[in-house]
Amino acid sequence: MKLKTSMLGLAGLVTLGVQAQAQTHNADDLAYNGEVGRIINENCVVCHREGGIGPMQFETYDQVRPWAPLIQMKVASREMPPYAYDHGIGIQDLQGDWRLEQSEIDTLVAWVNAGSPQGDPEKSLPPLALGDPEAWSFEADFGAPDAIIPSVAIDIPANGNDLWHKHLVPTGLTEDRCIRAVQVKPRGEAKAVVHHANSNVVIDGGREGMLTEYAMGKWGEIVPEGVCRILPGNAEIRWDIHMFPGGLGAMAPGSVIKDNVVEIGLWLYSDEESKALKYKQDLSLYRLGDQDDLVVPPNGYAMTQGFHSFDHPVRLDSFQPHGHLRMNAASLEIFYPETGRTEQVSQVSKWSATWHHSHLYSPEAAPLIPAGAVIVLKQWYDNTAENPNNPDPDMFVMGGSRTGDEMTHAWLAITHLDDEGFETLVAERKAQEARSMASAND
Repeated sequence: MKLKTSMLGLAGLVTLGVQAQAQTHNADDLAYNGEVGRIINENCVVCHREGGIGPMQFETYDQVRPWAPLIQMKVASREMPPYAYDHGIGIQDLQGDWRLEQSEIDTLVAWVNAGSPQGDPEKSLPPLALGDPEAWSFEADFGAPDAIIPSVAIDIPANGNDLWHKHLVPTGLTEDRCIRAVQVKPRGEAKAVVHHANSNVVIDGGREGMLTEYAMGKWGEIVPEGVCRILPGNAEIRWDIHMFPGGLGAMAPGSVIKDNVVEIGLWLYSDEESKALKYKQDLSLYRLGDQDDLVVPPNGYAMTQGFHSFDHPVRLDSFQPHGHLRMNAASLEIFYPETGRTEQVSQVSKWSATWHHSHLYSPEAAPLIPAGAVIVLKQWYDNTAENPNNPDPDMFVMGGSRTGDEMTHAWLAITHLDDEGFETLVAERKAQEARSMASAND
């Protein structure tokens, strides 16, 4: 009953808050065959289409119209598109940012309040240019992957306990290469079944560090220009794939998936380009305390935090918090001991285990962290009935690897700099700020 009240309250607030705004939109703004259809086509249809992962299709007006009130509620609350990253806090300049602009949200809300009109039937929208739903995220920018590394085929049952599959596969590359971008992609229905897929680089039987990490919903990673995340020649990849039979989320298949394969797509610099890149980037797991000590009590809450620093300057390129069904929020801050100042970098207040995002900072905005400064990571857990992802608020939840357990870490991509590189980037930032201020004053 409380949930119904809150939903009705939200709908009422949305209606009251945009009635005045609706009068400021022209007819094309408040018509599907106009601005509304453009917003939906550019932001929703990628998932909500035939063969997509969305639970309903939004490719035509007739498909969209019955769902208009739900669309209004979901976009007004910023639940859709599914990209949990707080507005107005810390860095907002991100790559691969799925969030709608506030003006787009206002338009969709006002359209529903106006009765969700189709508009002039003679004025149709441009045809949708939809690619293959199984296509790689970065094909439009970089073309097809230079290399694809598949896992072995794995059968996933319709139900049962969590499964893990660990095995080695060769990369097929004989020379050291630098990675431009990387994406991990389960095939077909397994997107809702593969909880995570970690990939470690192995040379001569010894672990050499992470290649990449995948968790449900992750888009992929772009390595900033001029930086090398190295993939050594003649290496093997050790897959560590965690599967949850039946799946999670609205598109969980609940059926047996035979011969599922998880693939890594790699976009690589040439051998010559790779040798010219001076600074190295790595992706690593940064813990927030001891996971074995994590306990979330029944109908209660918990918080974890971790502190990390370097003896050399770095640039923080991406932030990806990780937890399971009770985790609901995360933040990243930087503490500067010399001044006592704390800078808030990122906050995620509505985190969900069904949509993991590696928040990729624009290279022009990524935090530049001097030696000795402290990265502060915090995560929060809600084991109450108010958490919509919580399957059972009456049980103790412990730290562990199963989907029903909790984890407490974040994945950070770090570019390791020397003093010269750090000072050069700081000077470039200051020069850009000066140019921006001069342009604003013209």
